[in-house]
Amino acid sequence: MINNIRYDINYKMRAVEYQIEGHTYKETCKVFKISETTLTRWIKKAKENNLENKIPERKPKKIYPEKLVKYINENPDAYLVEIAEEFNCTEGAVRKALKKFK
Repeated sequence: MINNIRYDINYKMRAVEYQIEGHTYKETCKVFKISETTLTRWIKKAKENNLENKIPERKPKKIYPEKLVKYINENPDAYLVEIAEEFNCTEGAVRKALKKFK
């Protein structure tokens, strides 16, 4: 399971500073209740002055409902593979979109 907790930048800095003060990774992780992977990532980002919370950008959808409906109306006999090629995606994505948009 992926944990999507967003930690405050001050919390991250305290953890990094705590480790730099001489505490072990295990001690730091136990005190701050984080994994060693998370601590390693925070230390690396702190060295790059890039520790702030960034909200990841979502990729735009490949299949827009209105474009899909238009394509289906113009090509009612189109196979999934043809639709997938048109929208530059997989057949599974087309199937899912068709099911979602009915």
